[in-house]
Amino acid sequence: MIMAASNFPVIEIEGEEFSSTSDAQAELIEQLLAIGTALSGTQDLDKILQLILSKSREITSSDAGSVYLLDKTDAIPKLLFKASQNDSLCNASFREFAVPLTPKSLAGYVALTGKTLNIPDAQNLLPNLPYQLDRSFDLSFSYRTRSVLVLPMQDAEGEIIGVLQLINRKIKGDILITPENALEVTQPYSEWEERVVRSLASLTAISIERNLLQQSIENLFESFVRASVEIIERRDPTTSGHSERVAKLTVALTEEVNAVVNGNLGSIKFSDRQIQEIRYAALLHDFGKVCVPEKILNKRQKLYPEELQVIQQRFALVQRTLEKECTEKKFQYLLNNQFSQPHNLGDNCPYCQQITQLDTELADAIAKLNYFWDLLIQLNEPQALKNQELSTLSEEVFASLTTLSQYTYQDIDGKTKPLVTPAEMEQLLVPFGNLTISERAVIEAHVTYSYEFLNRIPWTKQLQNIPIIAYGHHEKLDGSGYPLGLAASEIPLQSQILTIADIYDALTASDRPYKRPLALDIVLKILYEEASKNKINLDLVQLFEQRQVYQILGH
Repeated sequence: MIMAASNFPVIEIEGEEFSSTSDAQAELIEQLLAIGTALSGTQDLDKILQLILSKSREITSSDAGSVYLLDKTDAIPKLLFKASQNDSLCNASFREFAVPLTPKSLAGYVALTGKTLNIPDAQNLLPNLPYQLDRSFDLSFSYRTRSVLVLPMQDAEGEIIGVLQLINRKIKGDILITPENALEVTQPYSEWEERVVRSLASLTAISIERNLLQQSIENLFESFVRASVEIIERRDPTTSGHSERVAKLTVALTEEVNAVVNGNLGSIKFSDRQIQEIRYAALLHDFGKVCVPEKILNKRQKLYPEELQVIQQRFALVQRTLEKECTEKKFQYLLNNQFSQPHNLGDNCPYCQQITQLDTELADAIAKLNYFWDLLIQLNEPQALKNQELSTLSEEVFASLTTLSQYTYQDIDGKTKPLVTPAEMEQLLVPFGNLTISERAVIEAHVTYSYEFLNRIPWTKQLQNIPIIAYGHHEKLDGSGYPLGLAASEIPLQSQILTIADIYDALTASDRPYKRPLALDIVLKILYEEASKNKINLDLVQLFEQRQVYQILGH
């Protein structure tokens, strides 16, 4: 007879007895491989910790166990109590907390030294040992800790990242431990179990390290996204907060789609990763604005400030010219008539009457000029011609615009020039907003810029649709959108969700220089009108209103 290399009983190397032991060993190996596979496929840290704890307890018939992770983020390292399981205290609740990293505790000693502790009876430790059992748990929950196995979890480089602790190896798996029966129903951990659990601890450490690395990458990417949004908003302060608000609305509406069980949206479900993908697309949907000239992005009125200043200088020049011409006429009149007629400065003085007439003509000309300036200032506001065509303007305003467009003056170079150039008049007569057709085309190009930028990033498989989702947020179901003029079937549903969020925020935002924020009922009416014209998704608009998604912004 020879002894197996594990905790299996002494056996004869012959016949069925050897076969049964080999089967048990093979089953254990398969179980370990399955655990490794499960750990590799788990992204959630809490699930990883609970999985390794339950499997370690299952293999060793442990009644309880806990996992600590080493936290070195602060100046003073500490242990974080991350997970706990206990069959005998299934109704007890455990929460995460931090404990000092000290060799006086079992977990602290293992974390500091990297040594394994296999303790048959933790209640009877020698007093000269650096570590002792903390009995507060047993006292609080009326429990009896006896056999304990505490192992370090070390990554591939041998660095300790945590501690796995198993408590009370039972003689039978279904026994519940009490302070009265703990001595009879528990037993020490064997060397074989120690080796197996150490292997599991190593697997866990690698999985935790991978998970922490993944979290670090995601945090890095989150910071990158935030920095990108900040860049956008710094270049376009008029839409500050827009990307974040649109992202909140988009995620909220997506989650409501998940909750629908009937109708056209009933069969559509988005995973957590897909929702994350949609959120990033929403945050970055306007990133292409970094390629749009700041002059256009920050345009608050129809004319640029420097253009308005030039026109104002022309008006001032025209007024000075009128005053100069009036003065010259007075002088010439007096010069021509000072010797031809006797001087009569009474009420009927022809000189005074003529001078007064010239002053009146000058006052009328200046008043007309001021009227034109006031009209220009009104037209320069983005809301001036909202929902109006030139043909619907009053005859007085139309006549004034015609006169203003034909008004000329003599510049300092002696040439006759228009007071307001045709290009400036075109800007003033923009019917909606403050951008000309060419400027609007430049702004609309931000969608293509966004796509080209996002498409250069080597996204993971779970985030690979971000460029496409962002690319479609200005497309319309009837094909009238831009930049590609896609039809309904070609526009991803995620983009359709983003579109509604984008429109809603654009209409309700209080920071747009070219429009006032609209009331909620008016915005919902506009969304329904757009849906009735087959511009946006009616099912999504109805869901947006019914579930009051807008409340995510406090509306």
